[in-house]
Amino acid sequence: MSEPRLKSVQCSSPAGLHRMAYKEWGDPDNPRVLVCVHGVTRVADDFDALAAAMCDRYRVVCPDVVGRGRSGRLRDPQHYVVPQYVADMVTLVARVTARGDGEDVHWFGTSMGGLIGMILASFEDSPVQRLVLNDIGPVLDPAAMARIADYIGQDLRFASYGAGAAFVREVSAAFGPHDDAQWDKLARDVLVETPDGQWTRHYDPALARPFAAVTPGQAARDQQALWAAFDAIRCPTLLVRGAQSDLLSRATAEEMTRRGPRPRLVEIAGVGHAPTFVQPEQIALARDFLDG
Repeated sequence: MSEPRLKSVQCSSPAGLHRMAYKEWGDPDNPRVLVCVHGVTRVADDFDALAAAMCDRYRVVCPDVVGRGRSGRLRDPQHYVVPQYVADMVTLVARVTARGDGEDVHWFGTSMGGLIGMILASFEDSPVQRLVLNDIGPVLDPAAMARIADYIGQDLRFASYGAGAAFVREVSAAFGPHDDAQWDKLARDVLVETPDGQWTRHYDPALARPFAAVTPGQAARDQQALWAAFDAIRCPTLLVRGAQSDLLSRATAEEMTRRGPRPRLVEIAGVGHAPTFVQPEQIALARDFLDG
């Protein structure tokens, strides 16, 4: 099995420069690139199983979105928003496709990573040629968004790794059934030990500030913009929904199949927000679609 290479790329925001870390799997000269982007408080390591399964056919690139994991933090937390993340990904794609014009870029985005991919794929001359949207769409359930914002904003400290892992397992129950080893990895990927021996989640707590600043009017405008972006997508698209998801409703998912790229919709039973794609049957679903 290929081992990942840890790399980084320098990006910019209105407040200055920042570093975005990423993992790269597979042949570094492979022109077929699969970019995998995680959810709002998760990290690149979420895709280790998927990347290991796909790196025989792709160069798989998995970034830590700024403010998470190995990446830097923004000087102004108000820029922890999707347009900034899209700009960072344009920089990343330019870096990993710098060898020529023959690169074939595919995108797998979970939750926030799907929103980023949706917008990037909507641009004229977008590099994205195939798109997987994992439990995300243009309509974000307000109650689910409030739940996520509250979760993000808690600056929690745990006395031991075990206590932190138990917390991650509890709040991530919607991910569906996983064995103990899988739960341990899902926890280890997002927990970090502090200098005083405590454990905390591996992201900037200031991520919560833009969530708190969103007004109902702004939310409505954002939703209109997301539908416009979705309707502009022309590449083949797979839409995956956790059958018990509280973020992507079945009604929204079905409407998506009638608009824009008219994606194929697949629901995963026994899972809410969001499928982790560490299970073999979920990996096979992604592989079959991306292979065309």
